[in-house]
Amino acid sequence: MQLRWAHGPQVYVPAATYSTIAPGYFTIDVMPRLPFITFEGSEGCGKSTQVKRLAARFERSGIPFLVTREPGGTAIGESIRELLQFAPHNAGMMPETELLLFEASRSQLVREIIKPALERAVCVIADRFLDSTTVYQGAARKLGRQFVEQLNAFAIGDCLPDITFVLDIDAETARSRMQQPRRADRMEQQPAEFYEQVRAGYRELAAREPTRIVLINGSGDADKIENDIWETLRARFPVLAKTPNIRHQTSNI
Repeated sequence: MQLRWAHGPQVYVPAATYSTIAPGYFTIDVMPRLPFITFEGSEGCGKSTQVKRLAARFERSGIPFLVTREPGGTAIGESIRELLQFAPHNAGMMPETELLLFEASRSQLVREIIKPALERAVCVIADRFLDSTTVYQGAARKLGRQFVEQLNAFAIGDCLPDITFVLDIDAETARSRMQQPRRADRMEQQPAEFYEQVRAGYRELAAREPTRIVLINGSGDADKIENDIWETLRARFPVLAKTPNIRHQTSNI
């Protein structure tokens, strides 16, 4: 993909560096940094639908973007995803093993895909990121929020999302949405109490980090949710309305 530079600052260069006649100026067009956006929520909340809708809107608007997911997004991550969610022998997986596998996938994704994309001035949209581990393994699996957050910090380094949308939904609505035929996923086969703890964990996170995390009623109309997300992004990141027409990328999902 070829990126077209957006308008940037003018840089003055002393005349002595290239001319003996008069001082000169040239313009370096610098692409502004685009945000790192993550979507979170329990199974059946509709986050993956909103990821697709936001990606489609970015494509129509000419915003350079990359879509990825967790676990997965890289060749290594996709192998870990298969083991975590679909492998026939994963029923006996211990919570500690699960936690470390998620962190391994994330570490690879950050360094191979996310950080290089952000450095190229590409907007990154991630279907799940570190907050999933804080909630699922830290709260619902009861491994401890502080310990999990330390592992998250090691895995992501300084690559924290600029904004996170959490789609909040009750367990009954989520279960009804998951009745549609799909490949059996171990993370979707947990007891009802587990998902109640997941929901409570996300709400607690949103209360603790109201600047980064936006809590949205996931049981509402999908079109309204999409528009609310877009209006929030436009207000928070004006650069999204000024980006040139550039094609998008997609990670290995």
